[in-house]
Amino acid sequence: MAFEGLAERLQAVMQRLRGKGKVTEADVKEAMREVRLALLEADVNFKVVKTFINRVKERAVGQEVLKSLTPGQQVIKVVNEELTELMGGEQSKLVKSNRPPTVIMMVGLQGAGKTTTSGKLARYLSKQNHHPLLVAADVYRPAAIRQLQVLGEQLDTPVFSLGEKEDPVKIAEQGVAYAKEHHHDYVIIDTAGRLHIDETMMEELKAIREKVQPDEVLLVVDAMTGQDAVNVAESFNKKLGLTGVVLTKLDGDTRGGAALSVKAVTNCPIKFVGMGEKTDALEPFFPDRMASRILGMGDVLTLIEKAQAAVDAEKARDLERKMRTQTFTLEDFLDQLQQVRKMGPLEDMLAMLPGAGQIKQLKNFKVDEKQIARVEAIIRSMTKEEKLHPEIINASRRKRIAKGSGTTVQDVNRLLKQFEDMKKMMKQFSSMAKMAKKKKRGFRFPFMS
Repeated sequence: MAFEGLAERLQAVMQRLRGKGKVTEADVKEAMREVRLALLEADVNFKVVKTFINRVKERAVGQEVLKSLTPGQQVIKVVNEELTELMGGEQSKLVKSNRPPTVIMMVGLQGAGKTTTSGKLARYLSKQNHHPLLVAADVYRPAAIRQLQVLGEQLDTPVFSLGEKEDPVKIAEQGVAYAKEHHHDYVIIDTAGRLHIDETMMEELKAIREKVQPDEVLLVVDAMTGQDAVNVAESFNKKLGLTGVVLTKLDGDTRGGAALSVKAVTNCPIKFVGMGEKTDALEPFFPDRMASRILGMGDVLTLIEKAQAAVDAEKARDLERKMRTQTFTLEDFLDQLQQVRKMGPLEDMLAMLPGAGQIKQLKNFKVDEKQIARVEAIIRSMTKEEKLHPEIINASRRKRIAKGSGTTVQDVNRLLKQFEDMKKMMKQFSSMAKMAKKKKRGFRFPFMS
């Protein structure tokens, strides 16, 4: 999980401060010593660490904290604000050209995930009701063009290519012309990378930039390379003048040094982060939300956005009604399970809840995907009548369901028991809702808001 080690260390320090009724200058210094070590171990650039610690210290020993009624909370607020500022302050959105198409040039070293990220970005833009065109300008890496074409087919996004023997500058130029003719409002140019930065590659990228005049030059870097990612970003920025950075594989980077250093070192904002291998695993980068997540304050806004994208609003209203009237069936349960899975790994969702890091049971919580698949198989092996009225499922039916789903009778029994327990819990919520409605109008189920 992203920032796992750093988050754990920082949250422990903040927890100790939170409990203090009075915070002295010595307390702040001690806390900052631990924060400094945590950041250095997370592979954050040492100059960035030094500046960050000095800024926090300066504010944390000032009047706004020491004379506050809740000084511990005020220190945490200062750390949160400075951490947010370190990563860019606010979300940096993609530039949009006044005269379409908006041209985005993707650059980076081989192996960072440039081609895959180009496809993910095309999907992201398509979901925003745009019509992107992918341009295959990497003529050197074997099968790079084919890889982009396969991605284009999966995403239903057209790919412009002139083959492997054409000049990349010509491909980029003609790709933009094609986009204008066919009314594409975004062009994503997938350029060639190398195993290391060399003059030949940079000259080619400069030539493409001069010819197509892109609105965005996005560097794709592997977050897991830590400080090397920052060094690569600095080199590309000096040669090309980047407009933004995309950090890939952030979900596997437990340290987080690149995300915390790249903006401060290069002054280039992080625009997107890759959080998985799937084509929809590209997220806009919000410094404030990331800082909040690192400090254990949760990321409820991202959680809500994911829910809104994955959950059908009409179905959600119907589900709320069924919960109120206790007519929730196994068929509804299966439907909800599938919608929740669309939001991503469940442990990642739980990590976005405020204070989740402090709950011992959730620290090493892992969802067994096989278990979820088993539950789906069991419910699908039931008849329509059994899904609507699970109370009719007797011993012989349980044997048949277990055989049909490739599970055991014990698995079927466990699911039915859990479903019954869940219905009892819903009944309790319903009673609470009725009581609350008498006292105050407008009550809604807390988990359905």
